[in-house]
Amino acid sequence: MRVLEGEKVTKYFGGLAAVSNVDFHVDKGEIFGLIGPNGAGKTTLFNLISAALPLKSGVIKFRGERISGLKPHQICRLGVARTFQAVKIFPNMPVIQNVLLGSMFGTPTAMSSADATRQATELVEFVGLSAVSATSVKDLTLLNQKRVEVARALATKPELLLLDELMAGLNPTEVAQSMELVTTIQGRGITIFMIEHVMKAIMNVCGRIMVLHHGEKIADGTPQEIATSKKVIEVYLGE
Repeated sequence: MRVLEGEKVTKYFGGLAAVSNVDFHVDKGEIFGLIGPNGAGKTTLFNLISAALPLKSGVIKFRGERISGLKPHQICRLGVARTFQAVKIFPNMPVIQNVLLGSMFGTPTAMSSADATRQATELVEFVGLSAVSATSVKDLTLLNQKRVEVARALATKPELLLLDELMAGLNPTEVAQSMELVTTIQGRGITIFMIEHVMKAIMNVCGRIMVLHHGEKIADGTPQEIATSKKVIEVYLGE
């Protein structure tokens, strides 16, 4: 079953096509990867899915229903949550309060304060931050700030989670921990669509990968197919 699909998704910035006629789909329960050089249009595609940017043309559907044209909060409450390439957190608020915002304002149905607090506490524990629950987010490491953002996204009870470079800037040990977190989230029944530059991560956790270059889709397949694609190798390494 397709959870998310896009047909001829296009976005221009002035005369530049940041995303051009991209067709894609994400199947329920999978971890689907998105790679490409800097400027390939990866984050722009995420911004179009989450309605941070309006489409120029094309259609995006979630669970078979058109979501292009909706507002970001409407898409979130339908079951699509995301993190950001540059961490977007409330730096002066404690960890638990950051996550609580997702429980209080991002869920499909309203939650009581007690239930929201209970869920936020469970998610802070799930991402391994119970010991710093009362700490201001600005005082955390980059790894833990990213985990706060993941927990806040999970607090909206998503069916689909968009992860934008969760592992950027992390050391090898932190990358391994983040890979484990991603697979654990999938184990909770959440479908994941992730942008990543860390090839070890994308090749090991994704069942399928799409490649963008200059806004165009140039490949889509298993990690093995992507790793041996002459076109993909040329894009990353030159001819």
